[in-house]
Amino acid sequence: MKKAILVLEDGTTVSGKGFGAVGETYGELVFNTAMTGYVESLTDPSYAGQILMSTYPLVGNYGVCIEDCESDSIKASGFVVKEVCKTPSNWRSQMNLNTFMEKNSIPGIEGVDTRELTKRIREYGTMKCRIVVYEKNDPDISALIKKTISQPGISDCEVVNLVSTKSGKKFYGGNGPKIIVIDCGIKNSIVKQLKEKNANVQLVPFDSTPNEILNADPDAVLVSNGPGDPSILKHTISTVEQLAGKVPLFGICLGHQIISLALGAKTYKLKFGHRGANHPVIDCESGRVFITSQNHGFAVDRDSLERTGLEITMLNPNDWTVEGVSHTELNIHSVQFHPEAGPGPHDTHYFFDNMMTIIDRGVSR
Repeated sequence: MKKAILVLEDGTTVSGKGFGAVGETYGELVFNTAMTGYVESLTDPSYAGQILMSTYPLVGNYGVCIEDCESDSIKASGFVVKEVCKTPSNWRSQMNLNTFMEKNSIPGIEGVDTRELTKRIREYGTMKCRIVVYEKNDPDISALIKKTISQPGISDCEVVNLVSTKSGKKFYGGNGPKIIVIDCGIKNSIVKQLKEKNANVQLVPFDSTPNEILNADPDAVLVSNGPGDPSILKHTISTVEQLAGKVPLFGICLGHQIISLALGAKTYKLKFGHRGANHPVIDCESGRVFITSQNHGFAVDRDSLERTGLEITMLNPNDWTVEGVSHTELNIHSVQFHPEAGPGPHDTHYFFDNMMTIIDRGVSR
C-alpha cells in the first residue's frame, strides 16, 4: 500500500494513503468547493503550479471519462482528498481516478481531514505545499519542510508558458467570425462554446506580438483563462494594450485580469481565492444574480479602475470583488468567472451569445 505525506510551509504535516503516481510534487495548496467535476478541475490549465484539494469528502465515485477533460492531461501538480472511490459506477467511466493519476504521473494523498485543512487555508491563506507518495522508506520530514519553505511561490513562477500553445493551432468551428485566442491556458469547453457559435477559432501563444495577431485579420480577440499571477505577464499585457481599440477584445478569468492591467488597473492576490461551481455574481445593470463556476487566486483592484475607462459590470456579493468590466468606446468586455462552466451551472453561457452579437455588429459595419 502506498503511503503519503503532505507538508505545508507553516510546518504542518499530515500523513495519509497515497494514490496515483509514486513520487514528490509541490505547488500552492488551494481548495475547490464543487461536489462534482474533479476530472475537469484536474485537467484545467488554470491549476498549473497548484495542488488541488476537494472539500467534498468522496472523490472518484463516477470514474474518469476522457471526454470531460479540459486539456490533454492533468495540469494540477497534485490532489488532496478525504476518500478516493476505487470502484466507480458510471456507464461513461473509462478508468478509475487512481489509474488516471498514475497515467499522468501525478501524486495524490487521501485519508486526510480536508475540511480541517480548508479551514486552515481560510484562516491563514493559501500556502506552499509538498506531497510525497512512497512505498518503502519514510521521508525526512524536517528536510521536506525546509524544501517547502524555500520552493517558489505562485507569483514567482511564469506558469502560463507551461500550458500555452507553442505555435498557432486552428480549430475550424465554422464559417463565422474569426476569433484569435491569446492562449494563456484555455479550457476545451471555451473552444467548444465558440465552435458551437460557428466561429472560426485560432489559438496563438501567450507571447504573440500585436502585429502577428492583427496580421491574421481577426474579427475579435479573446484573452483566455490561465494560471498564476497576471502581473508577471508583461509581454501579454503590452500586447493587449496595443490591441485595445483596434479590434474587439474579450477576456475570461486571467484574460479579464490581463485586460484590466493593460488599461492601467491593478490586481492583487486573494487570501484563499474563488474556486468552485457555486459562486454568485450580480449583474450591476439588472440586479440579477447568476451562479457561476470560478477558479482564480487573483482579482482586479476595484479602486484602481477609476481612471481606466473600464466600467464594472458584475460584482461578487460574497466579498464585492470585480467579476466583470467593459469599455464601450474601445469595445472591451471581460468576466472574472467561467461562463463556459465545465464543471458548473450554465447560467452565464449567454456571454458567448453576447460576444457573437458584438462581433457581428463590427463585421456588418
